[in-house]
Amino acid sequence: MTSVVSSPPRTIRIGSRKSQLALVQTYWVQEQLQKSFPDITFEVHTMSTQGDKILDVALAKIGDKGLFTKELELGMINKEIDFAVHSLKDLPTRLPEGLVLAAVTERENPADALVVHEKYKDRQIDTLPEGVVIGTSSLRRLAQLRHRFPHYTFKDVRGNLNTRMAKLDAGEYDALILAVAGLQRLEMGDRVHQIIPKEISLHAVGQGALGIECRAEDAELISLLKAIEHPETRDRCLAERAFLRELEGGCQVPIGVNTEIQGSTLTLTGIVASVDGQKLVQDTVSGETTDAEKLGTELAERLRNQGAQEILDEIFAQIQRGS
Repeated sequence: MTSVVSSPPRTIRIGSRKSQLALVQTYWVQEQLQKSFPDITFEVHTMSTQGDKILDVALAKIGDKGLFTKELELGMINKEIDFAVHSLKDLPTRLPEGLVLAAVTERENPADALVVHEKYKDRQIDTLPEGVVIGTSSLRRLAQLRHRFPHYTFKDVRGNLNTRMAKLDAGEYDALILAVAGLQRLEMGDRVHQIIPKEISLHAVGQGALGIECRAEDAELISLLKAIEHPETRDRCLAERAFLRELEGGCQVPIGVNTEIQGSTLTLTGIVASVDGQKLVQDTVSGETTDAEKLGTELAERLRNQGAQEILDEIFAQIQRGS
């Protein structure tokens, strides 16, 4: 009698950055997958990325689109890990050969938040006093806020969320602009003083969603990852990423978006702004959700025709000069 030898259960290795927020997000993904596939072991492996190591230079001046992803991607290519969990806003729109965006999770609120020092608890973004010092490490937020509030002072702020909060509470800054989603995931939602309206600041491409990246050849894993994908968020983010990709902008370029879906109709709004806030072009397109990426490309072309390319060329030149 021939005995049947069953193959051992698969162990899947998940790659994550070491930051507190990255780990919270990765453990959430691990938990969801473990619930869906109890016979598979999901292990978390952590890595430090270039963006985690360089904390004394403004992100835009480093000039690298893969600051928070390259090491994880190399780990997948070398088969040290099987997939990586990213804040989707950090994931470049052009992935290395052999890697794919396998799933996009349900989005948290993608908006930006105003977080204030205690002395400004009775103020809103548009009622802060002239010269108030606002911390942000995002050129997108900086450009849009300078456009609306040229009388405020903006200062770069780096470090993890706890570090930034400590600097705010110590009085180094009067206010910070942060992602609502990050604050909520770290159970700091009570520090959201105001959710900034999209009329003032459009959010980053992919903000609030998690992107799961893996090897294109791993069809079995891709099939498993679809269990935690959120179709509406995927369609919204595909449109946003196509818009960004067409404009060849990284996460540190002043490009903002907003997407909404009603029924089968997707509406995408986008802006491109100069860093000083003096120039800003904005437009909106709508169409079927099945044409999400085509809509992103169309919007990029519209803005390019309105002067977006000249704005971006000027920004890229400034970054190359290190100014």
